[in-house]
Amino acid sequence: MAGKDGTKEKVLNKKARKMLYFGRFFDTIVLFLGAHSSVVERYPDKVEGPIPSAPTTMKKLTLREKSILAGLYLSKFDTEGLKFLGFNNFTEAFNVIGLALSVKPASVKNYRDEFDPLFPNERQGWHKREIRPYCKDIFNIFKDLDIANFSNLLKEIIYENHELDVLMEQIAKKEDKESSFAKRLITGQAAEHYFKENYTKIEVFKNYQIEDTTKYGCGFDFKLCAQNTEFLGVEVKELNNSSGNFALTSKEYSVAQLLGGRYFLFVVKNFKEVPFHDYFQNPLNSKLKFNRIETIITQVSYNTAV
Repeated sequence: MAGKDGTKEKVLNKKARKMLYFGRFFDTIVLFLGAHSSVVERYPDKVEGPIPSAPTTMKKLTLREKSILAGLYLSKFDTEGLKFLGFNNFTEAFNVIGLALSVKPASVKNYRDEFDPLFPNERQGWHKREIRPYCKDIFNIFKDLDIANFSNLLKEIIYENHELDVLMEQIAKKEDKESSFAKRLITGQAAEHYFKENYTKIEVFKNYQIEDTTKYGCGFDFKLCAQNTEFLGVEVKELNNSSGNFALTSKEYSVAQLLGGRYFLFVVKNFKEVPFHDYFQNPLNSKLKFNRIETIITQVSYNTAV
């Protein structure tokens, strides 16, 4: 029974909210570690009260919670964490991770600064005030993760198609084709989100509805449709600097030839500082000059009989 002032009831309600909050994080971390029991074994002292049972469906983290985890990773592992994901500096990481999550890059920076007083780095962060309770709760759960496991967790919450993207990353590493596959994938996702957030501000696109075609393999990333007009195809490319090289695949080049003026290249530049964009209609007949490069690839197959 609660006392006259309701103190006991308030304490119980606060504890229940905390258990529910932690439960959501444990539900999410289940997928990352593979099984609920492994979470309990790994973090036996992180939750007050009974451990929530394993969920039948995954509960998604909010964008704020994802941003907090990104900030914690960058604060805890500092420049080593940047290199582990292939970033050259913090500004690039804030821009790429923020856009990939569809949050403001400044939010990721602010959460890094929030955790900075808790780690031995050169930054002071928000040292003049106490860390906010919900940030401290996340810190207490994930502070002991090593860089490999934390980077995998970060990729899990950023990758839109996590299982397939992780599989492709593992194949790339096995074949030693791409040393910074994770960064390339996250940066590509950031550029696509940048386009989705900004395309209506561009005069030629503003009356069109957008359809994401990135997983269709059709030679462009977005199909733009409007009434009584033919669709437009938009291929999004990304550059870390304000200038640089990029390539069209054979399929992208062929589709650009077929669509002509209905094909657009949208290039997001300068992730290392402040991202901006250029776009090119009918790029094969624009100021861009494409050089044909032929690459000989040895294709290995495995034959069997049944």
